[in-house]
Amino acid sequence: MIKDYLLAPGPTPVPARVLLAMANPLIHHRTPQFSAIFADARAGLKKLYQTEQDVLMLAASGTGAMESAVTNCFSAGDEVIVVNAGKFGERWLKLCKAFELEPIEIRCEWGEAVAVEQVERALREHPKARGVFLQASETSTTAVHPVEQIAALTRRSEALLVVDGITAVGVYDLPMDRWGVDVLVTGSQKALMLPPGLAFIALGERAWARQKESRQRRFYFDLARERDNQAKNTTAWTPAISLVIGLREALAMLEEEGLQNAFARQARQAEATRAAAAALGLKLVAPKNPSPASTGIYTPEKVEGGKMVAYLRDKMRVTFAGGQDHLKGKIVRIAHLGYVGTFDTIVAIAALEMALQRFGHELELGRGVGAAQRVLSAALPK
Repeated sequence: MIKDYLLAPGPTPVPARVLLAMANPLIHHRTPQFSAIFADARAGLKKLYQTEQDVLMLAASGTGAMESAVTNCFSAGDEVIVVNAGKFGERWLKLCKAFELEPIEIRCEWGEAVAVEQVERALREHPKARGVFLQASETSTTAVHPVEQIAALTRRSEALLVVDGITAVGVYDLPMDRWGVDVLVTGSQKALMLPPGLAFIALGERAWARQKESRQRRFYFDLARERDNQAKNTTAWTPAISLVIGLREALAMLEEEGLQNAFARQARQAEATRAAAAALGLKLVAPKNPSPASTGIYTPEKVEGGKMVAYLRDKMRVTFAGGQDHLKGKIVRIAHLGYVGTFDTIVAIAALEMALQRFGHELELGRGVGAAQRVLSAALPK
């Protein structure tokens, strides 16, 4: 018998406590019983987002929330600035084009963060821009972008700041209201420790005002209709009942741990993983602006990363993520978000060392593990 370890940046492990909550007999969604659960989840999401706004729950993947941001806050022909620094920046670009917006692309190298000056220049050169789209944490490159500093720019303009926080919300401090983020989205299968199937989106006051002006056609993702219904602790359409029940439990777990403690735990796993990579002489994908959600590591030149990731998953039963597009077969991505702790990280590094050796890379077994342990030991209970 071999235990499975799910250490990819989504889906992430689901705690037994959450699984048990979702395993309860199904209840009807148009009942006071479900409305009470829904109300608890709504309140917990506002704390997670650090906002006074409603955080809307959608039965969709995170891309559904991304699409709803485009269709509710913009109209065909609107100029928008899109930061394209990875696979999911590219997704913003595709969504904007699909709904006939006019994107102005800021292209960055994968693994690099957009410079605040690049966004400032784009806003100056395109004063009619109605939005700025970017990732907080770009999952494909394991890099973070300077959301707080970019929000300071957009607050002084007519452009809404639309942020994909799918591997950021619940991972590190991203206070929507205090920073002035206009639209913030995330998904259930990341730091929220749930299976895929729920998407979340919150709009600030500027974004709600823009929603009234939008001329885009929409039906399922009509956020005004959803806000009206969810204010009554129900939904416009059939909700993902079991996932909402699990969400309430996951949010309760985060509140019990404390958001700041959760942020520190995930940051610690990331720091330990980066220390291990350095000890093993491995290069990081995002060395200057690494995400605490997951760490991208280049595989040695003679090691075929895709085959090694498959071997780890199928033979060692440790699931990492590989690279996408031009990074396919060249990197591994090890996750630290959600239900991940000290000994998950130790397993991850030990498995990486063993797999590298199995694929012909010479290394001293335990060197990376020891480096990770030195970081993690400092936070052990007294």
